[in-house]
Parts: sequence; C-alpha cells; structure tokens
Amino acid sequence: MTTDPAPAASAASARRAPAGAAVLREDVTEAIRTAVLEELAAVGFSRMSIEGIARRAGVGKTAVYRRWKSKLHLVLDLVGAFAVDGLPVPATGSLYGDVRALLEVMSHVLRHPVASAVIPDLLVEASRNPEIADAVRGALLDGQHRMAQGIVSDAVARGELPTEISPDHALDLLIGPLYWRQAVVRDAVTPAHLDTLAHQVVAGLKSAQGPA
Repeated sequence: MTTDPAPAASAASARRAPAGAAVLREDVTEAIRTAVLEELAAVGFSRMSIEGIARRAGVGKTAVYRRWKSKLHLVLDLVGAFAVDGLPVPATGSLYGDVRALLEVMSHVLRHPVASAVIPDLLVEASRNPEIADAVRGALLDGQHRMAQGIVSDAVARGELPTEISPDHALDLLIGPLYWRQAVVRDAVTPAHLDTLAHQVVAGLKSAQGPA
C-alpha cells in the first residue's frame, strides 16, 4: 500500500509546532517582563542581570535571549511601550490646547510604574555609557521631539509663535518641569497644576527669541 507523504509531513509539522510556538508564548513573555520590574526594584539597572531575570521568571536564560538580545533592549522595550512615539501630534487649534494635551500625555506616562521605576535609572546609566544614551534617546526622546516639533510648526503657521522658536527649546520647557516634579521630587500633579504649567510654557515660548 502506498503511503501519502503529505499527511506524514503535516503530522511531523504538527509535532514540531509546540516547540516553536513555546518560544513566543505570551505567558512566558509576560513573566519575563514582570521579573524585569521586580529585578529593577531590587537591584537597579546596573546590577540587573539576565540570569537574575530568568531566575525570577522561572525560565532559562535562552527564553530571555530569544526575545531580547540584552538587558538594555529588554528594558527599553518596556519603557518604549509607555513612550509617546507613534501617538498623533496634538491638534486642538491653539498653542495652549496643544501644550496642555501633551503635558497630559507625558504626565500619564510618568505616572506609570514602569516609567517611574526605570527612566531615572536609565538616565543615570546613559550619562556613563554612550550606547545606552543613544538607545534611550531613540526610545524616549525621538517621539517627544517629533510632537514638540509638530506643536511649534502648527503654532508658527497660526502666527502664535515666531519662526525662530526651536522645538528643542519648546521640549525643554514642556518636559523639564514636569519630569522634575513627577520623577525627581515625586509630588502629585493635579489637573490645575497642568493648567498652570501649560500657561507658563506658552508664555515662555511666546517671549523666547530662539536659542542663544
């Protein structure tokens, strides 16, 4: 009797599928992400290791390396999920409205446990390591700069800002005070505080003459 090779091949593929599928199992991925947060809280970024993460997650090191090639990429993946990259530029029709909307987004990002636990530690490491600095800039700053540039361009087009205003200057005014209050001082940020900050940022931008 002749054996049809197709069913045999299909059966072999079916037997092999679980091994391949297990590499990307979402429950394993989530266990690793949870372990990263626990490890960061316990030892900080500089002392965190793939071995420690794998031990907390109850998996082998290979399970971690199959998903991320280093602890830096793993942490940046977590942080990137809460960054503003990919979000649309605020388009409220006014400079104040756009600034207030971006402050609301950034305040929400900084309130998240992942961001509040990881970003300060990453910035310390970035000051010591150019590779980490470049990676952090790509994960955190590029999206924020894009949004600041969009807000400034729209305001210039409406005649609300002079043409020489720098998006980098705008980003400093927007994010600096908010980051200081939420990530460094750890004070609560209320809607009233964001309203006041938005008015102050708009006033600062309108009075600025661009970079020195």
